[in-house]
Formats: sequence, C-alpha cells, structure tokens
Amino acid sequence: MAALGALVKKAWSVRRVLVLLCAPLALVPVLLSLPPKEGRCLYVILLMALYWCTEALPLAVTALLPIVLFPFLGILPSSKVCPQYFLDTNFLFLSGLIMASAIEEWNLHRRIALRVLMLVGVQPARLILGMMLTTSFLSMWLSNTASTAMMLPIANAILKSLFGEKNTSKDMNRENEENQASLQQNKLYTVPTEMQFLASTEDKDLTEEKEITSDALSDLKKEEEYKANIWKGFLISIPYAASIGGTATLTGTAPNLILLGQLKSYFPECDVVNFGSWFMFAFPLMLVFLLMGWLWISILYGGINLRFAEQAIFFLFCMFAIMLFSRDPKFIPGWASLFAPGFISDAVTGITIVIILFFFPSEKPSFRWWFDLKAPNTEMQPLLTWRKAQETVPWNIILLLGGGFAMAKGCEESGLSVWIGGRLHPLEGVPPPVAVILITIVIALFTEFASNTATIIIFLPVLAELAIRLKVNPLYLMIPGTIGCSYAFMLPVSTPPNSIAFSSGHLMVKDMARTGLLMNVMGVLLLSLAMNTWAKSIFQLGTFPAWANIHAENATTPLTAVENVTLSALNKI
Repeated sequence: MAALGALVKKAWSVRRVLVLLCAPLALVPVLLSLPPKEGRCLYVILLMALYWCTEALPLAVTALLPIVLFPFLGILPSSKVCPQYFLDTNFLFLSGLIMASAIEEWNLHRRIALRVLMLVGVQPARLILGMMLTTSFLSMWLSNTASTAMMLPIANAILKSLFGEKNTSKDMNRENEENQASLQQNKLYTVPTEMQFLASTEDKDLTEEKEITSDALSDLKKEEEYKANIWKGFLISIPYAASIGGTATLTGTAPNLILLGQLKSYFPECDVVNFGSWFMFAFPLMLVFLLMGWLWISILYGGINLRFAEQAIFFLFCMFAIMLFSRDPKFIPGWASLFAPGFISDAVTGITIVIILFFFPSEKPSFRWWFDLKAPNTEMQPLLTWRKAQETVPWNIILLLGGGFAMAKGCEESGLSVWIGGRLHPLEGVPPPVAVILITIVIALFTEFASNTATIIIFLPVLAELAIRLKVNPLYLMIPGTIGCSYAFMLPVSTPPNSIAFSSGHLMVKDMARTGLLMNVMGVLLLSLAMNTWAKSIFQLGTFPAWANIHAENATTPLTAVENVTLSALNKI
C-alpha cells in the first residue's frame, strides 16, 4: 500500500509538470486565430483557467500571472494591473478573514454552537437543524472551509455522547423486551416456582436461545445502520450548510466579492449591489434553501457566562455586522450619509473594526495597577495578535481575488469581452427566465469539478456580455451565476468543506452524489424563483439600467431589436 501511494503521488507530480509545461504551447493556436490583442488576452485567461482547474501551480501563484503576462504581451501596463490586487473589495474580504481569526482564537464559534444546540434539543433531526443553523451563520462571516473545520469536531463530540447514552438505554430496553417475550411465549405467568419453570422448559431452551440470539443480532444490525445514517446525516449537513450560508452575505464566499469587484470594473456607475441590498436578497433565499435541505437530509438519513474576551469579540462581531448592514441600506439613509459621498465603503467599516482587535485587551483591565507599586508589570494581551493573524488568515485568497480582478480588467481593456459577446448570437433568442436556469445549471455542474472562485472568474465576463446582448439587466444573469458557484454538493472534490467531511471516513461518494443531486436541483429552482420574485424589486431587474447602457454604448454591435423582446418577456414574469 505504501508503494502504491508513492506511485500515485509520483504520477500526480508528473502530471502537474506536464500541464505546467505543455499548456502554454497547446494554447498557442489561440494567439493565431484571433485579433492580436484579444487573442493574447484570451491566451492568458485560458492558461490561468487551466492552471486553476488542474492546480499545476498553487491557486494564489496562478493569480499572480497577469502581473507578468499582461505587460509582456502588451495587454495592460503594470500600472493598471497591480492596483487590481489591492482594491476596496480585497480589503473588505480581508477584514472578514481577520474577524474570523479572532472568533476562532477565543472559541466564540463553540459558544454559539453550544447555545443553539441547547435550544433545539437532542432529537437527531433537531440536532441536525441546530448544526446547520450554526454552520450557516458562521459561514456568513467566516470562510466555508473554516466554518466546516470548526463545526465537525463539535458534531463528532455530540454524536459520541448521544450514542453512548442511547446504547445503554437501548440495550436495557431490548433485554427487558426479550425477557418479557420469553415469558409470554412459554406461558410462565402461572408457574409457582423456578424449579418447575426449569423442568417444564428444559427441552425448549436451545430453540429459544437460538431465536433470541437471532433477534438480538437483527436488532443490533438495525441499530448500527441507524447510527451510521445519523453519522452521515450530521457530517453531510455541515459542509452543505457552509456552502449555503456563504451565499447570504457579500463577504461570505469569494464569488460574491468577485461579482462586486467585476461589477465595479464593468459597470462603474452601478451602485445597486452592496452589503445591505445583497443581504435582503440572499438571506431569505438562504433560509428557504437551508430549511428544504434540512428536511431532505433528515428524511434521507433518518447560556453559559462568557469570558471577558468572548464578550468583547461578540460585541465587536455584532458591531461589524450592524455597521455593514446599516452603511447604505438603500431604503433608508445609512450612517455613511453623514460623511462625504463616495468616501465610505464596506472595506472602511471592516478594517475599522479589525484594527480594534489588535489593541483591545483580552482581560478586564484592573485600575489597581496604577496605584499599586508592587503589582507585576505584565504585558497586556490584545484580542488578536498579529502573529496569530499571520498564522490563521489565508492570505493567498487576497491574491486570488486580485488575479480575478486583473483578469476582468484585461478582458475589458483588450476588447476580449466585446469579442466574446459578439459570439453569443445563438443565445439571443432564449427567454431570460430560461437563460437564468440554464446558466445556473451549467455553472453548478462546472463548479463540481473546479473551484468556485476560478469558475466565477471565468464565467462572469461572459455573463456580463451576454446580458448586454440580450438587453437585460446584467445582474439578472450575473447574480444567479455567482450564487450557482456555491451550489456544489455532489462530489467530495467539489468544495473544501465537502472534502473535509468526506475525509472523516464515514461518508462514501455515492452518499454525497445521492444527497447532492436533489440539493442541486432544489438550489437551481429556488434561485430561479428568487430571481423572478423578490430580487426583481430589490435590484430593479425589470429595466435595462443606465449604468449598463453606458457600457453597452462602448460595444461594437448594440442590439436594439432584441431589447423590446427580452424586456417584455422579463416584465411578464
């Protein structure tokens, strides 16, 4: 087995080297078949997509390729490429990562999980609901992978405790039932003495013993199957809840932020999507999907006083969320209206809160220290140290986001996005609601095999140009494409949370495929419902907005004939 493992590892290394060396040569025909600038940009995008999907290079390293290739190939100067790695959106995501690091440092996630589980009770279906609610809530603010990694040990501990209690009670109950059944079968209620009982049942002992043993084995097998199903239900619900919960906030998962960044790149005048408006759209969708997912998994598989540091983290965490919601909720003036327009963004809010983490004390300050000359001069420990942040924050994600934004900028500046839009004529006659379903299905299937970040980076420019060709609001296609990237439930390799749950050893691929297939179908249908109901009023999807029209005017072939057809079809929904 060790030799086989070494052989597989060696073969994988050889494969990575081959992809790394052969991919640039294999894509050379792209340079020759397109106009010079567009061809060079598409060459870089396909090369990055191939490296991302095969992981021939680390994801973050691949994200750095535009800094090298765009200037050398004459697509963009470095002065335009490098700023894409430090956009406002990147710092918003960074603030969420650092906040997650502080929560993990002081185990606030465990306190939240225990509180929720105390409220829901110990019945397995309720416990699964409690785990899913807790995981999805954490995933709204933390990365999906971190949320899953935090919650799985808690689930394992609960299951071990639960089954330990159930085993004892079940064994006792089974023993009592078997004794009573034995008495009734032998009609021993009228036998006065034990000796008479032994005498009258001497010939039946062996037969009854075999029957009881057979029944006990059957019951034991059923109980083991029941336990295995509960384990599977618990373990499979956590990564699914993490993927669903991440869609509820802009900072919950990388594709949401990439959508925000590329909207600002393609449509600078678009101010419809922010933290508050996205939450109003995505949170109800998340709740409905979470409830339906819980019902499906359940059917298929069968307050403590806080420490000072926990209280401080919880307070800052609440402030973090409240300030993001209330900055500019659109339906009422937000607190950002007190400052100069355009100066305050979600990134300013996030970084403001995280800075406090690095100097706010983790222990209640003692004023006696100032007056007691004998008091020890110990250094104050903040809520979060920079060393801890360096160790726990996945900094490569920031580079990955920057790579996506640089790619989008290259598409726009090189004219590749317009060229792609010109090749989308076959889709112009598709009704917008059907387009939404098709887009979600295609992206959900694609992201089963590729990372959701790489998937959305590749597809968003295409969806933006398709929306302009169809003369529909770009958000009508880009939002379902973005959320569809998080609907990867069928395979262990689909998402890191799926991989973590699968590595526990209690799940098989067929378990995830069987459960995830219906989860994918439900996700596509619910997302289509959301886009054609409450999302229309939140994002004003029934009209072709002015900010998109400005971008459309730069395209080479605007389609005035399609505008009336698609808009009227959309307004009839």
